[in-house]
Amino acid sequence: MIEHVAIIGAGFSGTLQAINLLRHEGPRATLIERAPVAGTGLAYGAAHPSHVLNVRAANMSAFPDDPAHFVRWLEARGVQDAPAAFIPRVTYGEYLRELLEAALKDPSGRLTLLRDEVQDVRLDGGVRVELRGRMLDADAAVLAVGNLPPHDPPGLDPDKLSVERYKGDPWAASVPEDLSDADTVLIIGTGLTMIDVVLLLDARGFRGKIVALSRRGLLPRPHGPGSDWQKIDERPATTASRLLQTVRSRGEAIGWRNAVDELRPFTQAMWGNASEAERARFLRHLRPWWDVHRHRLAPEVYARLMAVIERGQLEVIAGKTMGFDERADGIAIQLRRRGADTVETLLAQRIVNCTGPLGDLARTEEPLLQKLAARGLIRPDAAHLGIDVDNQGQTINADGTANPDLYALGPMTRGAFWEIVAVPDIRNQTWNVARRLSNAHWVGGEGL
Repeated sequence: MIEHVAIIGAGFSGTLQAINLLRHEGPRATLIERAPVAGTGLAYGAAHPSHVLNVRAANMSAFPDDPAHFVRWLEARGVQDAPAAFIPRVTYGEYLRELLEAALKDPSGRLTLLRDEVQDVRLDGGVRVELRGRMLDADAAVLAVGNLPPHDPPGLDPDKLSVERYKGDPWAASVPEDLSDADTVLIIGTGLTMIDVVLLLDARGFRGKIVALSRRGLLPRPHGPGSDWQKIDERPATTASRLLQTVRSRGEAIGWRNAVDELRPFTQAMWGNASEAERARFLRHLRPWWDVHRHRLAPEVYARLMAVIERGQLEVIAGKTMGFDERADGIAIQLRRRGADTVETLLAQRIVNCTGPLGDLARTEEPLLQKLAARGLIRPDAAHLGIDVDNQGQTINADGTANPDLYALGPMTRGAFWEIVAVPDIRNQTWNVARRLSNAHWVGGEGL
């Protein structure tokens, strides 16, 4: 029997895991977090007030068995038309912190929060978690480390660039500081993180030039008005070419947003049943297009982004960087536009890395994951998107066997579950891992 679970990381995934164990009379849990604030994670803890959720509030409940929980929380605070609202991310962070604080006050005392850093995890007839200066024994451990920082772009050596000029962490407080309207900011990446940085610069009054660069120069699409349609009830083919044909055909009939949204119940099963070759083909050719159509922007965010583009402040370029050279007046970036043969030079006073979270264990600089991988307790998934796990969330050893005492959840398990990046998916995953750890079968949760 599992009587005590150590949860490593008190961001969104780890917090929900702890709360689900408590709500459903699971084993005692110790939630371990090294950051000053627990319960929110990077997405909701480092957000600016101008950043809003990219999903309507109706789909953002923390509990799969109570889908209206977040809406009721908002309505109690006077939010009008709460189900359809795109709520500020800081507000969602308050919601999560409130849930965690309530759980910590539970009279059973079954949930403890430790402000500490995990140095190592040992598996030997149980789990021993090494903290700074002490040990914690448990029956199982859950890795809820969240997204890892982005890797540096090819050709960029951070040791050769000053910290004032190059911001490898797009969430650093210094990203919008000490800029003048005569400056140019290069943002590498054109996804959701880039948009957060652009809106932050805009909110801080920056009126200099912003250049956003990615290999294809694709921007996330906006949400549209909600609609009803006759959804498909069978899983589509998993081959990339057939999937593309299906989505295009359905898009012509019901609109592209509905064609993408109706795949949601099937995406994890489609990914799980696809061959490694088909997964690689999807990642190489279709993933950028899937991302910008699947992970959409709130209409008001899209309108603000278009305003920055239309006034000529933001330029989006498809291309790649070729080299970086810092000098007294900024960083000279050599880049080549997509389809061009010539290399041009852009002078920027600041570079912000928005290439997206790193998932490849072979490249991570996170000490705990490095140690676990070096000892063979965890391994990268076949696509090198994160930590390899089975369909129960158990981590996979280097020899291919599952660790019954070591689990992983959240974005670092996207290699197994693909769409495990949105709140509903992580919510359901923590629910299922909690069931596994509690040897319970609750009604209302969705399967992995």
